Amino acid sequence: MKFAIIGGTGLIGSQVVRNLNEAGHEAVPHSPSTGVDLLTGQGLDAALDGADVVVNLTNSPTFDESSPAFFRTSMENLVAAAKKAGTGHFVILSIVGVDQVPELDYYQAKTLQEDILKGGGVPYSIVRATQFMEFVDAVLSWTADENTVRLPSTPIQPIAAADVAAAVSEVAAGKPLNGTLDVGGPDVYPLADLGRITLSTKGDPRSVTTDETAGMFSAVKGDVLTTKDGARLATTRYLDWLK
Repeated sequence: MKFAIIGGTGLIGSQVVRNLNEAGHEAVPHSPSTGVDLLTGQGLDAALDGADVVVNLTNSPTFDESSPAFFRTSMENLVAAAKKAGTGHFVILSIVGVDQVPELDYYQAKTLQEDILKGGGVPYSIVRATQFMEFVDAVLSWTADENTVRLPSTPIQPIAAADVAAAVSEVAAGKPLNGTLDVGGPDVYPLADLGRITLSTKGDPRSVTTDETAGMFSAVKGDVLTTKDGARLATTRYLDWLK
């Protein structure tokens, strides 16, 4: 099959392109560097020409109140182009529990992205993943100073980007789910503990203080960002990935 991978040069997209091509498909990466602009629609018709499947792995440049506008415009343009091209399957990557945290602008934006796809009239699949292992360092940096990292005890289920890409690739190559698949890592940690493990393993002398008001994840109540029954669990463990 032929796949148009929008955002195909990023962390997940580049791996999805490789996975699909190695499986014998034709997966073509598209991004601003290849002349595709989701906000203006430039290059979309050419990118989707002849594509059996479109996979949208782009992300908003910010996590703030401007993110809903990005996802609304980009998804409306991409859904219109997919319908025009007769694309038979539209896949996006989202976040486990994203619709359960209305306090976060970015999570509202990703929920909007899902809703536009569901109502877009194109057969679809949504892959929801838990927090990427590759982003843990960034999460720690949000509330860190020279000596201390402040983190809430929010349950986090880290998953390796390679495992996310594998799940997206498999779903994209299959029949449309017209629904959602949740994927997550094999272990759940309180975020503060995850921070301690990360710093200790890397030999970072900073300490972690549990602070339920610190950072973006302080807005998350309970275990909504972890997988439930029916989800697919990856095998890569965070400690093994760190090493």
